[in-house]
Amino acid sequence: MILPPLVITYGLQSFKLATLEDNSLHYDFDQLWAYFEFRGKQLFHPNFKLFQTDKILLLKLCAYFLNDQNLCHKFKIDPNKGILLTGPVGCGKTSFMRLMTQIAHPKRTFEVIPARNLTFEFSNQGFSVIEKYGNHKSLCFDDLGVEPNARHFGAECNVMGEVLLSRYDLFINHKVKTHVTTNLNAQELEDRYGNRVRSRMRELFNLVGLENSAPDKRK
Repeated sequence: MILPPLVITYGLQSFKLATLEDNSLHYDFDQLWAYFEFRGKQLFHPNFKLFQTDKILLLKLCAYFLNDQNLCHKFKIDPNKGILLTGPVGCGKTSFMRLMTQIAHPKRTFEVIPARNLTFEFSNQGFSVIEKYGNHKSLCFDDLGVEPNARHFGAECNVMGEVLLSRYDLFINHKVKTHVTTNLNAQELEDRYGNRVRSRMRELFNLVGLENSAPDKRK
């Protein structure tokens, strides 16, 4: 049985995230919370902290990325789809997903890539970029919707729209998962990428959202 780390140690700091009993993992969310705050200070800023209003969201993300089938069922999360994490600017979406890379079950590992990076690459490399990100790795495209359309030798392309269509084919044919963070709502996503992409996004993703009233934590 392939297991995620039960204990994570950094120097003198040790976090017992779970215990194994009768071939079942039992997670300690208080330890996960402490680990996220500790790791967040290392990765993002010495003043990084979590808010109690983030608790349910973090539980949902942990349920998915730790591959906890019971918790996924409780939160009505389909473990076979990816995650579409929505919320207002500055509410912590990118930080939460980067923290999930630190604890993800071996079957759930993924890489976070800013969506705007793909448009910059397209401008330099052309349509090979769409093939590059239509690979068999699990990826999270961060800040979907803020990237501009890109041009390569006069050819304009909605790069992320095309990449998402490629990722849909990967999902259908090979069960490869894609994750996304975005500030946009459903109508804004359709306006930006078209009905065809939005329709496929319903099949690709579990919608996990922060309230529009969530504070801007960058302030």
